Amino acid sequence: MSPLQLVMSSAFLVGLMGFTVRRTHFLSTLLCLEGMMLTLYLMLSLWSLQSGAISYSMVPVLVLAFSACEASAGLALLVAMIRTHGTGHLKSLNLLQC
Repeated sequence: MSPLQLVMSSAFLVGLMGFTVRRTHFLSTLLCLEGMMLTLYLMLSLWSLQSGAISYSMVPVLVLAFSACEASAGLALLVAMIRTHGTGHLKSLNLLQC
């Protein structure tokens, strides 16, 4: 495993650990998810450059577009959650409430 692959894999795992462990605030969860998506984008970009495959060159662009859509939807959910519940903490959410 090359050092670059090790760095990218460890960055993804740090984002995954932050996503699973630090679930106190919704914004921190979204930032960990965004870090994971950007690491995935970088890994796919480097893989398509190293392999030289032209047919896979659009995959990183699609991942980046999906990441932008995910970020905008997450921020819209954060605004809606703060307006309805008054806070952005995940412990204040109750799925049984109407």
